Amino acid sequence: MRRRVPRRSFLRFGGAAVATLALPFSLIFSRRTRPRMVGRFGPLERDPAGILDLPPGFTYRILERAGADMDDGYRVPGRPDGMGCFPGPDSTVVLLRNHENGPADRAIGPYKSGQSAPAEAYDAASMGGVTRLVVDAATFERRSSNLVLAGTNRNCAGGLSPWGWLTCEENVDARHGYVFVCPATASRVAPPQRLTAYGRFYHEAAIVDPATSVAYLTEDRTDGCFYRFKPADPAAPFQGKLQALGVVGERGVDTSDWAPGDRREIAWVDIDDPDPKDDTVRKQARAKGAAVFRRGEGICLSQGAVYFSATTGGPAGAGQIFQVVPEGDSGTIELLAHATDRDALDMPDNITVAPWGELFLVEDGPLGNFVRGLSADGQVFDFAHNARSLGELAGVCFSPDGRALFLNMQEDGLTLAVTGPFPGVTAGPGGPPASAPAPGAG
Repeated sequence: MRRRVPRRSFLRFGGAAVATLALPFSLIFSRRTRPRMVGRFGPLERDPAGILDLPPGFTYRILERAGADMDDGYRVPGRPDGMGCFPGPDSTVVLLRNHENGPADRAIGPYKSGQSAPAEAYDAASMGGVTRLVVDAATFERRSSNLVLAGTNRNCAGGLSPWGWLTCEENVDARHGYVFVCPATASRVAPPQRLTAYGRFYHEAAIVDPATSVAYLTEDRTDGCFYRFKPADPAAPFQGKLQALGVVGERGVDTSDWAPGDRREIAWVDIDDPDPKDDTVRKQARAKGAAVFRRGEGICLSQGAVYFSATTGGPAGAGQIFQVVPEGDSGTIELLAHATDRDALDMPDNITVAPWGELFLVEDGPLGNFVRGLSADGQVFDFAHNARSLGELAGVCFSPDGRALFLNMQEDGLTLAVTGPFPGVTAGPGGPPASAPAPGAG
């Protein structure tokens, strides 16, 4: 069935329309061109502990700190990054959390003094991977944590899938540069499930449309592309074609200078060698006329439309937000927003859709980082501010019932749960189930 998303309806989720605009996005994202809009949650209040500033009525709980003991005998690795939330058993929610470490980061890796990499490690020398943090679904208190994936490099973002958490390597060292799937049920280190079909490149994030098993993937390169993996048969989700997005009639277009509201028809070009020895996937794509995006990062999906950030695109080099509406092998791409100065938006990274329909995103800029929100009436507002450091915020996601927002403070090594007067959400747990390992992963 062909799905259409109204051009000026930014997101639709659970029947809620988000950001139907009365002003151009370029104005919404520029504090210097209009008065600051606080939003439904109110202005930020300074945290007396100097960790996270939040609106009135909101509080945070530190769930884990880097270096603390996990329940499996390993330690919480440093540099927590992308993260996804899954409904768990016994009144729990499960967070699958990336750690953006490489071989040189043993001091902040998962292994204590004297510990060796487990037999299940993909690469014993690598210190990146994924941990599983189990949280009480009623109180949002920590219950347990353990290592799930070991021995990968620079696990940045990822995304939800019907098979669990997709974790992405932003690295193309030998044997690296892949997407791995991690089941949310894994209570110990699991054998790596590498998805070579999703390509070998500087992955940032990935997400799967459960209706079609089509995956969408971003690439964190200044001359990167935007990809999809299209299965030949949804029942065999890892057999098919890796493809890059192209703009009809504009071969090799650079999207960094688009204006908000620019909308184009798209087509997809095949990647002939998705698992090359060298870092050539984007070069193959561009040789066939694929569009260029300036550091594709966070990605999310809502009612068949895909939203992603390009963290250095736009006139200030401080970020863009795109919408892709697939329609079979065609569809459209539109630039929804760009930052005209860094006071408004500073290098958007991970993004997510709240259960009530608003978009939340985190920043990875040099001037101090925020969690931003975009309200139903088109207002951009600050929801949280890193008061402890200039380090990036990451891993933003919501509990299935919408009562808690989870996030990571990467350089500070903290994973937090934020609770407070979020809009009442009474629906049952949503999102993909914490299911068995992906069939056919290899």
